[in-house]
Amino acid sequence: MSHKQNDNIRNSVRDSYSEVAEASNNGDCCGVESSCCGVSDDEKINTLISTRLGYSEEDLANVPEGADMGLGCGNPKAIAALKTGEVVVDLGSGGGFDAFLAAQEVGASGKVIGIDMTPIMLSKARNNAEKGNYTNVEFRLGEIEHLPVADSSVDVIISNCVINLSPDKQQVFNDACRILKTGGRLAISDVVASTTLPDEIKNDPFLHSACIAGAPLISELKEYMQNAGFIDIKIEPKDESKEFLKDWAPGRNIEDYVLSASIEAVKPAS
Repeated sequence: MSHKQNDNIRNSVRDSYSEVAEASNNGDCCGVESSCCGVSDDEKINTLISTRLGYSEEDLANVPEGADMGLGCGNPKAIAALKTGEVVVDLGSGGGFDAFLAAQEVGASGKVIGIDMTPIMLSKARNNAEKGNYTNVEFRLGEIEHLPVADSSVDVIISNCVINLSPDKQQVFNDACRILKTGGRLAISDVVASTTLPDEIKNDPFLHSACIAGAPLISELKEYMQNAGFIDIKIEPKDESKEFLKDWAPGRNIEDYVLSASIEAVKPAS
């Protein structure tokens, strides 16, 4: 894929999620409910979406209002086994939902850094952090392929339905490995392809922003992670996820091609 094609994909994704953040800020129905990983601007719908993804009612009650926009395909906190004092990076942090949940797990002695490439989403997350008085969370503007984070400084990387949006997934995992400490771990929820995607899905910009067209095959995903240097790789597809994924692009039968997966890995000793 050329640099121009990569930039076009990033710009399309950035525009789509900027629209979602703006609609959420305004409380408007913007007509993009199914164009960004099942997002809705209705709090009740988002609560339903998030409980289907594995979050508890307590999780939803413990974050600032507006942090949960229904953007996701799983619950990375459920597999991250976060510990007090750990440093966590959230790739594609959006309104800050997963970052705030992680902050509660690592406590005041820990730290959570959210990374997002969409300025309006970053502003939303920072406002949410201020509303919730989170002193151990910060949000940085950046692309997940080139993280604004120091080498070997992070214990855990989490991410929720974001890496599939990247046009350069190998670089995402390369940079993830760079910032992790020895023994650091990945705990990710993302969309994967269960079979080769047809061209009409792969080349559809709407379905890319909807977290479908960019989904890698499980074998490709494992290869990216191995190439980056990760070990103890676990990719667990969730067949039950097809029930909510089909709502992301009604009538397109996308559930025949993709499903959500829990993805774990460890950075080994050098």
